[in-house]
Amino acid sequence: MISGVKQNLDALSILWERQWPAPPGASLRHVYPERWVRFHSLPDSKEYPENEDEYAIVLERQRVLLEELGPDDDLLWVITTEWGGHPEPGPRRSELQRVDPHARHWESWLSDDDDPDDLVYQHVHASSRARTGNSLDPLLRLAAVDISIAVTLAPPDLRWVFRPYPGGVDVFAPSTAGRDSLKATHPDWLSAHPSGL
Repeated sequence: MISGVKQNLDALSILWERQWPAPPGASLRHVYPERWVRFHSLPDSKEYPENEDEYAIVLERQRVLLEELGPDDDLLWVITTEWGGHPEPGPRRSELQRVDPHARHWESWLSDDDDPDDLVYQHVHASSRARTGNSLDPLLRLAAVDISIAVTLAPPDLRWVFRPYPGGVDVFAPSTAGRDSLKATHPDWLSAHPSGL
């Protein structure tokens, strides 16, 4: 690993611990409920896009949310997670390598130790990417259909977090007011479930 990349990942670790002292995963929703909102990616809470028209809806909604979160953020962190049975990461899946080729291993930790005979580790990679045109589309398309990876996008200062997944996106806004503004702007994209899921 070249020293510049290592320095960037070290800086990311320090900043993440300061801004979001929890792993970049689903647990964030429990730690920061006052900043969290879930938006569905397709009408009627449909989970998976089945054709290009539906992919277009998914991408349009996610582009709109990203623009509203950080219209001046030209650079983003791209953080991807895969799971495995070994403490060291293996080769990244080819689809993930294709859409995020510059990622470097950031951290690994034990994710599930309920069964000592079947330990599960999270292997997290990170890269930074210029947000230009449709540069994020291949990554967002993969996140919309692949349940075996997790994707997190965030600006350099990590003031917000964007986590797309099949069926929607979890947004952690810079503040409760920011979250409430997003909810008010896109009420038709929200879940009807009382929990917001």
